Amino acid sequence: MAYDPVDWTLAERVAARVANRSAPDLDRRTLNRLRDDFAELTPLAEELVGSTTGLSSLEGPATAEVTDRAGWIHANLASFKRLLAPLFERAQETGLVRSMPGAAQVATRAVAGAELGAVLGWMSTRVLGQYDLLLTEGGDTSGDVVYYVGPNVVTIERRHGFASREFRLWIAIHELTHRAQFTGVPWMRQHFLGLVGKGVSLATPDPRALAAALGRAASEILARRNPIAESGLVGLLATPEQAETLRSIQALMSLLEGHGDITMNRAAKDRIPGAKRFADTLQARREQAGGVAKLLQQLIGLEAKLRQYREGERFVEAVEREGGEGLLSLVWHAPENLPSLEEVREPARWIDRVGGRSLEIA
Repeated sequence: MAYDPVDWTLAERVAARVANRSAPDLDRRTLNRLRDDFAELTPLAEELVGSTTGLSSLEGPATAEVTDRAGWIHANLASFKRLLAPLFERAQETGLVRSMPGAAQVATRAVAGAELGAVLGWMSTRVLGQYDLLLTEGGDTSGDVVYYVGPNVVTIERRHGFASREFRLWIAIHELTHRAQFTGVPWMRQHFLGLVGKGVSLATPDPRALAAALGRAASEILARRNPIAESGLVGLLATPEQAETLRSIQALMSLLEGHGDITMNRAAKDRIPGAKRFADTLQARREQAGGVAKLLQQLIGLEAKLRQYREGERFVEAVEREGGEGLLSLVWHAPENLPSLEEVREPARWIDRVGGRSLEIA
């Protein structure tokens, strides 16, 4: 039996405890209304995304699933467990596990489970909707389900007095944009999963790698740079080869998140009068974290994700200013047309490389 260095049962229990501290109770009527609304608004959002982007899913219609925080935690833990399984197997094969005393193995599993649970529990209080190729039960990667975290949606609506159906359609448009990107571009799914798989395959279970990473972090601090500001704790622990893969993933996610936000605003323009208020309110919510929450965001890379939204939007806007939607559409033609992280931050470099090559071919 392969050694599993995470106590997943403890992780789920800790996450549920953290998540439930501020979870609102939803009565049956409110829950049924959420389910009915998202069942109706998800296909509408899919239609709006298709007409706005020209991307249509090759997988058929999406399925809307309203879940609570516990359900979101359970699905994400299952996703992480599948994703990390090859790394755990390699730890067993290399003999690193056998070199650890039994008591140390138990303690390590408990600490890892508690830490992962605390992070997921906190994140479960923030997320409103999620489309994720990895977030599927039983290893099925059909990418069919879009999750909506009901308690969080209702909490935001009540706190800010949002019009419920408008806000729910606005959320659905964003998630369905991501689904269109992954299932409407024939090669995107396998390209993304390949990058993630490569990152995991390069990971080392050797504790010496942690010591080396901490040494790099100390050097960064001495140079007055924040070692986790760019890509969180994952980036800190990455080897140079992993870091290259991580940068490719960051560049892709910047493009997809920026394109998603712009699509959401355009698709919502005539349908959702409150769209700008929704966007402004959630942007302020993202940026208001302080203290422990600020540190946690840095550790798990959420601050990097917030930069992805901004950098991706600037990239899309710069490309469209230069050559309209036709030039931007080149990013969906082939993996080699995707921008590097440097090109996301300096769009003119991508325009020269891909746009210029396209003109030569034409």
